[in-house]
Amino acid sequence: MIDLHLHTTASDGLLSPSALVARAAGCGLRTISITDHDTCAGLSEAEEAARRHGIRLVPGIEITSVENGRDVHMLAYFLDASNAAFRNFLEWQRDQRAQRVREIGNRLADLGYAIDSEALIASARACGRSIGRPQIADALVRAGHAQDRDDAFERLLGTGCPAFVPRRGPRPEAVIAIVADAAGIVSMAHPGLTRMDELIPRLVAAGLQSLEARHSDHDGDTEARYRQLARDSGIAVSGGSDYHGDVGRRASTLGRVTLSTEDFVALEARRA
Repeated sequence: MIDLHLHTTASDGLLSPSALVARAAGCGLRTISITDHDTCAGLSEAEEAARRHGIRLVPGIEITSVENGRDVHMLAYFLDASNAAFRNFLEWQRDQRAQRVREIGNRLADLGYAIDSEALIASARACGRSIGRPQIADALVRAGHAQDRDDAFERLLGTGCPAFVPRRGPRPEAVIAIVADAAGIVSMAHPGLTRMDELIPRLVAAGLQSLEARHSDHDGDTEARYRQLARDSGIAVSGGSDYHGDVGRRASTLGRVTLSTEDFVALEARRA
């Protein structure tokens, strides 16, 4: 079984890289990709754990791009995470995330929900982790300002909420080019959630190699739609659970939402 969309404590997941690999092995997964947001900090630990458990680990990441003020998440696979230009780009991405955390922290303080945003940023920077709204939500819970992550997002952090700050970042085409320079390929993450299908032809022309048709939040009709769109566009499909941990709506998806071997082979064939 194959899952190409997983998150660890290197970004907003709840399991360490080694714990996630062990959990994946226990679920019967044989090929996985850890796709933390804007960081490869968990990759070394995950590689060691994957060797112990006899699992193939595909180097991966989920990079946030921005189109007209909206997030467009781009999954990258088979990349060379040691590529200097790519590492510099990720450092810039994490700096942008830190600035956003500061701005959200300032808004929360003005609203009477103070958290120590600088402590969150310093902790993340110390080990190359990425930081974002989920970590702010956790801080709000610890401070007694929210019941859980969902509550924090629904009242304070979600789009249009009082503490929301729009993200700044590269356009999707820039991400495709940066990943290509690092010998990787890009799949547009959960297009059924992004709901920006009008972008797809433009991104295919820029070098997009895949659509994430298989995803925990895609029903059968949605998956079929993006499989057909991928075929029509001459690109591959990817898929995975988008598992973050044993909480939230995707808590039970590990080992259940998987990509077929046929799809994986077709995806890997896209490598240069």
